Amino acid sequence: MDVHRSPLRPGPRPHRSGVRARRAVAVGLVLLVALVAAGCGGSSAPSSASAILSLDDASPGPGLRGTTLATPLAKPAVDLTDMNGHPYQLRTATAGKLTLVYFGYTHCPDVCPTTMADIAAGLNQTSAAVRRQVAVVFVTTDPDRDTPAVLRSWLTQFDPTFVGLTGTTAQITGYAETFGIPVEPPRRGADGSWVVDHGSQVTAFNPDGLARTVYLAGVTPADYAHDIPMLLKGA
Repeated sequence: MDVHRSPLRPGPRPHRSGVRARRAVAVGLVLLVALVAAGCGGSSAPSSASAILSLDDASPGPGLRGTTLATPLAKPAVDLTDMNGHPYQLRTATAGKLTLVYFGYTHCPDVCPTTMADIAAGLNQTSAAVRRQVAVVFVTTDPDRDTPAVLRSWLTQFDPTFVGLTGTTAQITGYAETFGIPVEPPRRGADGSWVVDHGSQVTAFNPDGLARTVYLAGVTPADYAHDIPMLLKGA
């Protein structure tokens, strides 16, 4: 599982996590996917039933540069707050669109901003008609620091259409489980720095609401530009 760990400090931050995050994916890793039960959401973390989604059986799709899941994942019923302070329901807000979902945080020194920049650069290599059919959703794993205003300011640097979501730590951790993404609450390390552990894969939901593809560390803007039109066509 692609897990990113990095410290948080005021001002310049040491980059302890970059190499480890880029090398974290290996054959034989297993994603634990918690399938969201109907009717969950609201102010508490979702209830769920567990299923196993194994990357052992995942492979590049026909012509795709992302990693194709052996078992598709249905878009979860995520209910959080967007960066304008409004309620945001993932299924409703992104219905009919190719939806790229990423869990991360704005104080991240390397993997999170690189991922957002790569997606933005990839979208810029596609046509305006294609871009209108794509939603990019960033869910903070550090909600105490990532207020709606902070999320809006940070994401606008990459693309003004990107959507940032926040909520309680319990909500976010619960929803991340539905994506098979490990997230731990921020904690203070022995040296006084803050550490945030989270999976760093991008989950791509096709317009039909099923995710068949994920993007792991090392994906380039050209890879996104190549795959996005194909995913819109149901690849």
